[in-house]
Amino acid sequence: MCSVITLVDVDLSLPEHAHALLELISRYARDPMGGGEDLAPEVKAVLVQRLRERADYFGVLAFDGATPVALINCFEGFSTFMARPLMNVHDVYVEPDYRGQGLSRRLLQRVEDVARLRGCGKLTLEVLDGNASAIASYRRFGFETYALDPAFGRAQFWQKKL
Repeated sequence: MCSVITLVDVDLSLPEHAHALLELISRYARDPMGGGEDLAPEVKAVLVQRLRERADYFGVLAFDGATPVALINCFEGFSTFMARPLMNVHDVYVEPDYRGQGLSRRLLQRVEDVARLRGCGKLTLEVLDGNASAIASYRRFGFETYALDPAFGRAQFWQKKL
């Protein structure tokens, strides 16, 4: 492995960034923590273009030389309780050989820096209960579960597929 990992903000107009994003998100999808199945071909065919069309998208890539080794995808949202934007961390993926080296912390720090520049009031993310290493990493970075009133318990992330 090269000793210097460089981080760059995703620019999907650059073919090397588009290719790196697709490759890494595909690897993440195949990872057990990403669901264990590759993205459908029809998703791969449109993902980059659809992300390019979104003004709320922000991402960061990590490269070891010319090799992409990590990715973070984020989307700006809005907190009505704060009347400020928020930054949702949607995907975090680090290649297995690069885990445990503080790379996710570097990616998250870049996201935090951008979120602060945009006036965001908070960062949000979701994580699987069984992903102990990610949970530990997020806690070290300052994330925590939240409750509006502890008497009502912690907030949960739910979904309904359409």
